[in-house]
Amino acid sequence: MNKPDVESTDEWILAQRGPRNAVDPSRPYAFLNEREFSHRSRLEDVSTVFLTNSECPFRCLMCDLWKNTTSESVQPGQIVEQIRFALDRLPPAPHIKLYNSGNFFDPNAIPECDHEAIAESVSCFDTVIVESHPKMIGRRCFAFREMLDADMHVAMGLETIHPEVLRRLNKRMTLDDFSTAVRLLRKMGVGVRAFILLRPPFMTESEGIDWAKRSIEWAFEQGVECCTIIPTRAGNGAMETLARSGDFTPPAIASLEEVVARGLSLHAGRVFADLWDIAEIARDKDREAINRLNQMNRTQIPLV
Repeated sequence: MNKPDVESTDEWILAQRGPRNAVDPSRPYAFLNEREFSHRSRLEDVSTVFLTNSECPFRCLMCDLWKNTTSESVQPGQIVEQIRFALDRLPPAPHIKLYNSGNFFDPNAIPECDHEAIAESVSCFDTVIVESHPKMIGRRCFAFREMLDADMHVAMGLETIHPEVLRRLNKRMTLDDFSTAVRLLRKMGVGVRAFILLRPPFMTESEGIDWAKRSIEWAFEQGVECCTIIPTRAGNGAMETLARSGDFTPPAIASLEEVVARGLSLHAGRVFADLWDIAEIARDKDREAINRLNQMNRTQIPLV
């Protein structure tokens, strides 16, 4: 592992940034319908709504989700308006992801007074999936769970179980924080997803592969049901700075294939490759690899 030249503080990370994108707090910044191999072991439709709200208070080193956030909290009712706007334009689906560039249970991002109306808006779905930092799993999370008629899943960023790299990511959590959150969620009957980074900063390619595999195994041991492997990308300012200093290089697509196949071979839960902006690390000759990754996502059968 390379020795980092910078200390990943909030101030340093903020200093590397460019401007935010222009967003409308009354509209989601994106929404789409996709097909995913569900926890019911079949390919099913999922509606995904990317909610517009204020920035996450945890400024992780690798995060670029702040680009589509507001500088102030949204007004009560605006999140509900965003959800209804998207659902009016999406085809029916049994599952919905409410992704909000941070923490669903952060009252500065999603007003708590809107939770009941949000639950009512998604009452037609079998499963509701939201995102949260492990340290925000608590009263608001479990109160929202009680409002839902649907099953609830929470997606949390584990990133890596390498303790030094996890600290350097400015994640502001420990592995104990993550495992405690998983335990609390499972006790309440809530499913848990984990986001795992492939080759975060300060790792070589081989280290990135090794620690991603270890992180998948550890996540399943804690009770996580689904792991999404995210190839670490540039695009937020800080990562470009680390790339120039030699502390970050994006992973190879072959590494993503290897890690996903290894995770699937465990038969401990679902494993997905995050193929959002996959062109950032792929080249024309990687088209077959992308096809294999798509097939593994859709079948949950390892191909390499």
